[in-house]
Amino acid sequence: MPPAAQGEPLLPGPVLAAPYHLQGDADAAAYVYGRYGNPTWTHLERALGELEEAEAVTFASGMAALTAVVLPLLGRGDVLVACGDGYPGVREIARERLEPLGIEVRLVPTDTEAVVAAAAPGARLLWIETPSNPRLDVVDIAAAAEAAHAAGALLAVDNTVATGLGQRPLDLGADLSMLSGTKSLSGHSDLLLGAVLVRDAGLAEGLRRWRGQTGAVPGPFEAWLAHRSLATLGLRAERQSATGLALARRLRERGAVSDLRHPGLEDDPSHAVARRQMALWGPLLGFALPSAERAQAFLAACALVSEATSFGGVHATAERRGRWGTDDVPQGFIRFSAGCEDTADLVADVEQALDRVA
Repeated sequence: MPPAAQGEPLLPGPVLAAPYHLQGDADAAAYVYGRYGNPTWTHLERALGELEEAEAVTFASGMAALTAVVLPLLGRGDVLVACGDGYPGVREIARERLEPLGIEVRLVPTDTEAVVAAAAPGARLLWIETPSNPRLDVVDIAAAAEAAHAAGALLAVDNTVATGLGQRPLDLGADLSMLSGTKSLSGHSDLLLGAVLVRDAGLAEGLRRWRGQTGAVPGPFEAWLAHRSLATLGLRAERQSATGLALARRLRERGAVSDLRHPGLEDDPSHAVARRQMALWGPLLGFALPSAERAQAFLAACALVSEATSFGGVHATAERRGRWGTDDVPQGFIRFSAGCEDTADLVADVEQALDRVA
């Protein structure tokens, strides 16, 4: 929050402005034009920066934040190592924008840092997503950072699932920590926003320059909504993490459920690394039912769960990821995002839905 001022609101409202009063020289005021700065962005970026002790630059969406990292840093002859089993937007950018420019793209599975490290030699940028979406593999960020820096590359981490409250990639050696604020950070399923956090002033300036040149700026009202939501981030994240783990433990006892993934489960392949580098598990779990038809019937039978493609909101959401054709998962694989509902109520709803389609 900004410093207290007598008679002022606790959080100033959004500043809706394109031009600002500017008399004299071009640098005579902190704000000159809406594409280059806005007081509402400033308040939000200061708050986000405090989460990771870094400098934050906000963008119009998570995809805008992703491209602000990847496109300016890479040129002809450079190599990008990126996760091939995470957010599909990375693969789309690689296929449609980077490779036609003569940039080599090495897509690797992100289930182990050893695979990432083996692909690092000669790279300019390594992009990992941890936990990955939708399979929730966790990569050892410190090991990935060591491999990246040994190769002379930068490491960027997609921290959307955990947020800076649940995981601090920069503390573990990453150079850039990116997240989609649309998801868990804002948590109300009512805005699009992205952010990149860095501790290098040169990288921060480059991000701002790209944002201004491309116009990938957040709306002031969206920035204000996201800042408003930060006050409950800790409460939301703790409830969602606890409920997600409770659901995963209950699902482990169901015979028809397979491919169950949650980093908090003691027998999950990623548990040891997740326990070492994460403070909160995040809202997601993944599991598969025997067929696409069974999965769709399950989703229809849930009373408290909305079928939707985003995650991290206060309301529980789930979807059959196979419907998009972008993920290497079984057709009955469900990505489930725990909301802030009463844990017992949500677990009971999932169980009754599974019973109905058994």
